[in-house]
Amino acid sequence: MFEDFKTTIATQLAVLTGAPVEAITGAIGIPKTNAHGDLAVNIPSLRIKGNPAQLAKDWAEAFKVDEVITSAVSTGPYINFRINRQVLTRKVLSTIYEKQDKYGWTNEGAGKRVIVEFSSPNIAKPFHAGHLRSTIIGNLIYNLYKASGWDAISMNYLGDWGKQYGLLAVGFERFGNEEQLVADPIQHLFEVYVAISAAAKEDDSLNDQARAYFKSMEDGDETALALWRRFRELSIVKYKDTYARLNINFDVYSGESQVGEGMTRAMAMLEECGLIAESEGAKLLDLEKYKLGRPVVKKSDGTTLYITRDIGAAIERFEAYDFDKIVYVISSQQDVHMKQFLKTISLIGLPYADRFQHVNYGMVNGMSTRNGTVIFLDDMLRESKEIMHEVMRKNEDKYAQVPDPEHVSSVLGVSAIIVQDMLARRIKDYDFDWKRILSFVGNTGPYLQYTHARLCSIERKVQDQVKVNPDADISLLTESHAFEIVTLLAQYPDILSSTLKSLEPCTVVQYMLELARTVSSGIEQMKVKDEPEDIAEARLLMYWCARTVLGNALTIIGLEPISRM
Repeated sequence: MFEDFKTTIATQLAVLTGAPVEAITGAIGIPKTNAHGDLAVNIPSLRIKGNPAQLAKDWAEAFKVDEVITSAVSTGPYINFRINRQVLTRKVLSTIYEKQDKYGWTNEGAGKRVIVEFSSPNIAKPFHAGHLRSTIIGNLIYNLYKASGWDAISMNYLGDWGKQYGLLAVGFERFGNEEQLVADPIQHLFEVYVAISAAAKEDDSLNDQARAYFKSMEDGDETALALWRRFRELSIVKYKDTYARLNINFDVYSGESQVGEGMTRAMAMLEECGLIAESEGAKLLDLEKYKLGRPVVKKSDGTTLYITRDIGAAIERFEAYDFDKIVYVISSQQDVHMKQFLKTISLIGLPYADRFQHVNYGMVNGMSTRNGTVIFLDDMLRESKEIMHEVMRKNEDKYAQVPDPEHVSSVLGVSAIIVQDMLARRIKDYDFDWKRILSFVGNTGPYLQYTHARLCSIERKVQDQVKVNPDADISLLTESHAFEIVTLLAQYPDILSSTLKSLEPCTVVQYMLELARTVSSGIEQMKVKDEPEDIAEARLLMYWCARTVLGNALTIIGLEPISRM
């Protein structure tokens, strides 16, 4: 949104400084506080000899202001610029009206492809709430790349291979029930797994049976694979239901089991590069000189491990998708594994090794139901929905106007969970708190949805009095509250751009909260209903644009905007 203004500033500063227009444009950002200005240039980033504060002062004084850029003032090593309010307001509101749900989108990634791998639960186990962070952070990253014009592919790399599936098969023979499997596959398989794991602690021969079963799977035994395949397919069906409740749809369901000859080629490359050491019949990846240990790549019985499959998967993915970038959204608990993986693909000379990125995140503490039990995601979603429904019922008049209370309460519950998760920097651990996240005030998802619904309500209440008019007289938006709202709306494209660079969800969520607070304050000061038609038109256009941008931002972080609640 600020691009034209940035170009105007950079063009004149290029003459004054001798720096390239592109370099100056890249150094222009949004000040931390509106009190400083609408745009600012960071002089040190231009790398020009001299005292940055003095250079800023000299160039600010030499800058020729006009009817668009109305002031240039130095503050330390920065030059702060003011934009003509009427010009900025007209441009912002007209652009939002024109682009609507695509406001903030760019074509910067046109012609490039990115794979975002996230969520990746283990099949035959309930979706633990701990998987939530990868799922929602990954979905945001996927949405950001799409909004930036990339050909984005969302991939779910399931944990669907390993000795544990041999143990599950052995357990199903003992404890399995066909009716329970069909009725609730993941829950029943989890119960079977818990039972056989407990039994295996008492009888080690069960672990031997599990290893033998998994070996038969790796050897391609069709009987063993048929049962495993059934478990996998039933699990995916159940997962899709959970993902739908989170408003997520994956383009590709992959998994460790899907890795084929790429794994054999990976082992050959490791051997050729002299990275393999042997110990008691097992093959190890020697990364000691890089302080990354010696992870096992193949056990003595010939079965493979995670890192072997990850390398094989990387080779096969590039050949299948020819990606320009691949992003792995995986917990910080796996930092060592990911460092080993990224170092290895570099050492074996994959020409596309620099296209891989690991995005990590901290853990969630205290994630349990209200009665204190460890929580699975389905329990968490159900409980948050029930609490939201209870709150909605307290206002009988409004509740009666909501067309689908069950759906709205479900969306509110998901909103509470997602916004709570994205409030802080992703690498930080945080404490899960039911009371805080489900509040309709403060920094919460329900508050954002309430603000969006409130803006929708303004449109409904005045629909017989005034319509949204893109040609409204915006010169009537003279209040300081109005310009604060417009300035925030103008920042949205830059917020998306900076969030894509940092991959920090809190950037866009903190922006949304500031916009919601500013809009809520403005609504108290600037009414639409029963105002003169020309003033009502101008304000309604502004609120319509605010609702559009807030709705766009909710969608980007993976939420469905609510119009009534």
